[in-house]
Amino acid sequence: MELFRDRFDAGRALGQRLRVLLGDSTDVLVLALPRGGVPVGFEVARMLGVPLDVFVVRKLGTPGHEELAMGAIATGGVTVLNEGIVRRLGIPQVAIAAAVEREARELARRERLFRDGRPPARVWGRTVILVDDGLATGSTMRAALRALRQQEPARTVVGVPVGAPETCAAFQGEADAVVCVHTPARFFAVGQWYEDFTQTTDDEVRELLARAAHGEATALEAP
Repeated sequence: MELFRDRFDAGRALGQRLRVLLGDSTDVLVLALPRGGVPVGFEVARMLGVPLDVFVVRKLGTPGHEELAMGAIATGGVTVLNEGIVRRLGIPQVAIAAAVEREARELARRERLFRDGRPPARVWGRTVILVDDGLATGSTMRAALRALRQQEPARTVVGVPVGAPETCAAFQGEADAVVCVHTPARFFAVGQWYEDFTQTTDDEVRELLARAAHGEATALEAP
C-alpha cells in the first residue's frame, strides 16, 4: 500500500469509506481520540458534514504495575474496570478510587485545554464514529468503546486509516461497524504507514476543534 502523506490525507481516505458505509444516516457524531486522532477526525467530519469532538481516555494503571491497565476513565465521567484483572490481583477498592481520582484530574485538565469551555457533545441516540490514526493493540480504542457504550449511542462505528489485521478483526465483534482502510499483513507500528507522523500538539488539537466548533470543518479545504 502507498503511505499516507499525513493524518489529514489518512482522514480523507477514511472519510470516503465511511461516507459509503453511512449513506444517508442522520445525527452522526465524530469522536476523535487525542491527540493523533484529531487531524484524522477533522477530515472525516469535514467530508461527512457532521460535528467533531474529542473523546479523552485515561488508562487506570494497576498499582505497582502501571503499564497494566486495570481499567480506564473517559469523557462523560465514565469509568470502565477490567473486572478480571481486579479480581485476579485482589486490587482493593481504595486503590481503584485513588487511581480514578488521579486520572480524573488529568482528564478534566485535558478536556478544559482542548475544548476551551465548550461542553462535550451529546452522544445519546446518535451514530458515533470513534476515530484514531491507527490500531496496533487497540487497548485505548477498546477502553473508549466500552466507555462510549455507557452513554447509549444508537450505533457505534470504529474508524481508522490503518490497523493490524487481527486487531481490526477483533473489533468486528465489539462495535456495530468497523472501518480499517488498510490492514497490511506486515504491520509493525502505526507510524510506518505515514510519510509524516509528527506528533500532534495540544495547540493543534485546540485549533482543529475550534475550527470544527465554528463550522469550519465542513467549509474549509484541508490544511
